[in-house]
Amino acid sequence: MPNALIVGASRGIGLGLAREFVARGWQVTATVRGADAGPLGELAKQSDGKLRVEKVDTADVASGEALRDRLGEENFDLVLVNAGVGGPAGKNPRTVSRDEFADLMVTNALGPVRLAELLARKVTPQTGVVGFMTSGLGSIAGNTTGGTELYRASKAALNSLARSFAARHKDQGFAVLALHPGWVRTDMGGQNAAIDVETSARGIADVVDRAVADRKSGFFDYKGDELPW
Repeated sequence: MPNALIVGASRGIGLGLAREFVARGWQVTATVRGADAGPLGELAKQSDGKLRVEKVDTADVASGEALRDRLGEENFDLVLVNAGVGGPAGKNPRTVSRDEFADLMVTNALGPVRLAELLARKVTPQTGVVGFMTSGLGSIAGNTTGGTELYRASKAALNSLARSFAARHKDQGFAVLALHPGWVRTDMGGQNAAIDVETSARGIADVVDRAVADRKSGFFDYKGDELPW
């Protein structure tokens, strides 16, 4: 039974991914940030032991270290870090404060990769996958319209850090994926978004399965299409 760690699964895409991988027969450890597991806790109760819930705050180093220690000697075929916020609404580089921008970059870029560094030794060598939930808006080459500048910058930073992470751990042989979930009907995406959570989660799980098989790292959307950096 393959083993997955999904970070950031209290709702939305993360919760959908936990549900999808359990349905595919994976053993899943999924995390929440706060004390209330909410719908994820209910899913765990219905999973016949296939899902357990842990707690971690990706922006807090001590919290990440505590999670690593609690996991002990356990290894994972997939570590997928799903953490992100939209950032300060209506702000741009002229109007955003230093603290607002710093919080956005830590949450969306630094925190996910720093946690992956803490957990890298728990990824199954040569066959494992590390995934980072990013956005197509993080593509510099694809930015032809502007808009949502601060969020774009945070996801572009995540993409860059993910590529450096892949280079730094190349000897371990695991694949590293930057994953664009599509425009999804979640609290962040809004109810007018193009696809539902189930469609996105199913597609992302397919991309992960392919990476397990062919060991190809890269920047992919939920349909399996490779995106420009």
